[in-house]
Amino acid sequence: MFLKKDYATPGPGIDPNAPEKTGMARLLEILSLECAALLQLNLLFLVSCIPLVTIPAALMAMNQVVRKMVLDQPVLCFYHYRTAFCRYWKRGYAGFVLVVLPLVLSGCGIWFYLSRAASQPLFLAPFLLCSTVFLVTVLASTYLYGFLTTDRPVGVCLRLALILGIGRPMRAALAALSVYGTIAAAVLAFPISAIYLLFIGFSVPCLLGNFFIRTILKQFGGDSDEC
Repeated sequence: MFLKKDYATPGPGIDPNAPEKTGMARLLEILSLECAALLQLNLLFLVSCIPLVTIPAALMAMNQVVRKMVLDQPVLCFYHYRTAFCRYWKRGYAGFVLVVLPLVLSGCGIWFYLSRAASQPLFLAPFLLCSTVFLVTVLASTYLYGFLTTDRPVGVCLRLALILGIGRPMRAALAALSVYGTIAAAVLAFPISAIYLLFIGFSVPCLLGNFFIRTILKQFGGDSDEC
């Protein structure tokens, strides 16, 4: 069935005592098991973004559902997406502001100070500051949405995300490239990428981003999900 899966019945040929797969094998396993749910999730995300003002809540809901997939929890896509959208929309807006506002401000600062640094070297200092803020925000944002899928206070989630963004940058960089890089490339390739964006262009990058940071989030208690 497309909308419902029976998680009580073991699949044929699957050893329940087999060790959990890791790395690329685990990623491919998730993609194969959740391919229909990822397609449905992408469509739900796009539809719920149509009013534009609902984009933050839609991002939060998509991350909630994807975290369930990564944690190998049962997923009823429409139910869990709707539940997360209604329950965590405030956290979605908080996360959106905490990510977009510093990215926009630091991005404008980078452009402004870089264009003047050639004639006035003193502008290199604020340029480097804006560049650092931009980079740290990108790295920390991958962890932030992971922590926001738990019931921790937003302030605690932000603090942990900043610490990990600076202290564990490699996984965050992989997650950022998977999310921001692939979406940016697809948008730049539009309309050639229209079919890709419609069916998996947002849900799969979100899954990849959450997959790369899953072990670090687990170490810091980011593996619980109340949705």
